[in-house]
Amino acid sequence: MERALIIGDTGGIGAALARALRPRGCDVVGLSRSRDGLDVTDEAAVSAVLGRLEGRFDLVFVATGALEIGGAAPEKSIARLSAPAMLDQFALNAVGPALVMREARRLMPKDRRAVFAVLSARVGSIGDNRLGGWISYRTAKAAVNQIVHTGAIEFARSHPGVICVALHPGTVRTAFTEKYLGRHPAASAHEAAENLLRVIDGLDSGDSGGFFDWRGAPVPW
Repeated sequence: MERALIIGDTGGIGAALARALRPRGCDVVGLSRSRDGLDVTDEAAVSAVLGRLEGRFDLVFVATGALEIGGAAPEKSIARLSAPAMLDQFALNAVGPALVMREARRLMPKDRRAVFAVLSARVGSIGDNRLGGWISYRTAKAAVNQIVHTGAIEFARSHPGVICVALHPGTVRTAFTEKYLGRHPAASAHEAAENLLRVIDGLDSGDSGGFFDWRGAPVPW
């Protein structure tokens, strides 16, 4: 039976991923800050909580993240930039996944295919940025893309079957996005989870280190 580790399984997409995987016969282990004390911005907590896990996982999915932290909304211009708010974005959306990736080396197999995936966002694409704004969130997501890409190079040496990817889920109706949807079309968390799993199912070793959207199309760096 395949095993999956969902980091942030009490959030909208994380919970939907867990629900979608279990009917497949997958053994799902979920971890969250509220239930398990896994604060991904706390290095000691990441080491302690993930250090208690045993066995190997065929999928490690980091579904944590936030667009608004501590009431600090995304900046409409650089004039609204706040250093503490920007550091909060980096801590949650970039450093957190990096810490999980560090611990995942022990938890992922070296002798078979497995996937390490991180939720990213199209707004983290530098090449696709034509609107500006949201500088802290954008740059934190650009950073996590680089973390995944760099980590993939190392995993290829030590865990040749592990595919590391950053994934853009599309616009999804969750508590994460409800203030910012407006009239934009959005998928349900269930639809987003099914889309992401379809992409994961279709990945091969040549995709490791890549950044893909919910349809499996590469997203510009």
